[in-house]
Amino acid sequence: MTESNRPTRTTFLPYGQQAIDEDDIAAVVNVLRSDFITQGPAIERFERAVAEYSGAKFAVAFCNGTAALHGACYAAGIGAGDEVITTPITFLASSNCVLYCGGTPVFADIRSDTYNLDPDEVAKKLTSRTKAIIAVDFTGQPVEIDRLSMLARDHGLVLIQDAAHSLGATYSGRRVGSLADMTMFSFHPVKHVTTGEGGVIVTANRAYYEKLLMFRSHGMTKDQQLLEQNDGPWYYEMQQLGYNYRITDIQASLGTSQMAKLDGFVERRREIAQAYNQAFSDVPGLQIPFQLPQTDSSWHLYILRWDEEHFDGGRDRAFEELRNLRIGVHVHYIPIYRQPFYRKLGYSSDGFIEAERYYRTAMTLPLFPKMTDADIQDVIDGVKFVTAKLRKE
Repeated sequence: MTESNRPTRTTFLPYGQQAIDEDDIAAVVNVLRSDFITQGPAIERFERAVAEYSGAKFAVAFCNGTAALHGACYAAGIGAGDEVITTPITFLASSNCVLYCGGTPVFADIRSDTYNLDPDEVAKKLTSRTKAIIAVDFTGQPVEIDRLSMLARDHGLVLIQDAAHSLGATYSGRRVGSLADMTMFSFHPVKHVTTGEGGVIVTANRAYYEKLLMFRSHGMTKDQQLLEQNDGPWYYEMQQLGYNYRITDIQASLGTSQMAKLDGFVERRREIAQAYNQAFSDVPGLQIPFQLPQTDSSWHLYILRWDEEHFDGGRDRAFEELRNLRIGVHVHYIPIYRQPFYRKLGYSSDGFIEAERYYRTAMTLPLFPKMTDADIQDVIDGVKFVTAKLRKE
């Protein structure tokens, strides 16, 4: 392919972006005109919408997904001396939340096809100090929750599902949110629905629910059944060391409005993923995502693998070429053990064959509901142009 065939875009196409409409704006304006802009009824409505959609009994909203994961680790009782197994191919929050509680993250390698935590590798990392598993639904495809649940049950562990990527996904016909002891959803602008910043923990366990409620609000309670004494209707007690991790009614009202559109957003994401699959499945040197038959991904990310042997400069050169075409490709993620902070704690890349191979070859393509058919075609044309340009003879 010659430079005369070079695709052209006049604007930069990001890898992800929120979809806000007039209904969302009106929902936020209504809260701004109400009596409560924080700690009011919009938060409970949002929590109820998330719980009902995901099939959970309880939901607790936090100011962001990282705070929500911190709360889940706290509710699970993670502390000094406890180990928590998770994946290195995830955002920093999935392991930092363990450190916040004084625990030790233990990384297990990923599967070569789904890029999710490999249950066989998890089993190898179990010790007498293991307290929990944080399983990340990477790209929107649920982890092998049946196998991980069995491991957790057999070893008395708490299973936390980091579903920041998988709101709207299912495993064996069951929605994510109804599968683990606690599940975290993220509402960052690039996620399926947004509150600006925000996170939610859903659970069927009342004890976890009550701990989470106090944890997000300074460790305080006004629940008369929990008070050690009661001086009057104004009385509250701080019973734990908690944090100010509260979400606002402004954010929650946006989230509730967005939740009504979630199924449509997920459907569009699946259409885009299918278009990419059809376009790239027969391109030598490219590996499209693999989906387990029991999973129905909600497609937060679309990862395309670039075989180093097929292309000059491999993934890195392809990344640069696509960015030059104004296609906002990205890389998700740098393995956490590679971060300087973690290296200082003694972590290294030793033993992570699949995670390292993944990191060398993975590229994220733009995928979000507001993409037009023309945007999708621009990505397809751009990838095909770059593969032709960089292909080794």
